[in-house]
Amino acid sequence: MFFRGRQPEASIWRRFRVSSDGFTFAQEDDHFTGHVVANAERVVDLFYTLTEELPPAVDVVIDDLRSGRSWKGEAVPLPDIRESIARLKNLLGRYGGVELSVFTADDQLTLNPYLELYIYARSDRWLYLLEGKGLEEQGHVRTKSWKTNRQHFPAAPDLVNAVTAASERLGLQPA
Repeated sequence: MFFRGRQPEASIWRRFRVSSDGFTFAQEDDHFTGHVVANAERVVDLFYTLTEELPPAVDVVIDDLRSGRSWKGEAVPLPDIRESIARLKNLLGRYGGVELSVFTADDQLTLNPYLELYIYARSDRWLYLLEGKGLEEQGHVRTKSWKTNRQHFPAAPDLVNAVTAASERLGLQPA
């Protein structure tokens, strides 16, 4: 009988990821931009996880492409935003079609309707946070090949209702 040493645990994401999963990070004038492309569930979960790095009060904009409605709020408590995102994670990952931006004067995290994550910041700290989450920086990433026109997202009444309910719970105003 042979005994092996402890094998490092590989996350499911590392085991089943697609080669196009990764991120770009660049400095443009006085700010940094990041673009993350991975499978839908991974990007939504990463968006949720990275919001914990923001200050206690943030601004938020939600744009639901299916219903054509938008909401915005200023100085919304971060724990409330995170709770709403947690409730929406499964539906967002399944259907997409909602743009969700959480931002401050220095940082912005945006989950676009095609389930790609964009980061805009005044510092490069997000580069290290992305690397710490197991993502690899690449020279360029492929955007989603299944992009459609904003009017062509499949019907998702559960998501539309959940986004509307979240906007009401957060006290967001129509934009």
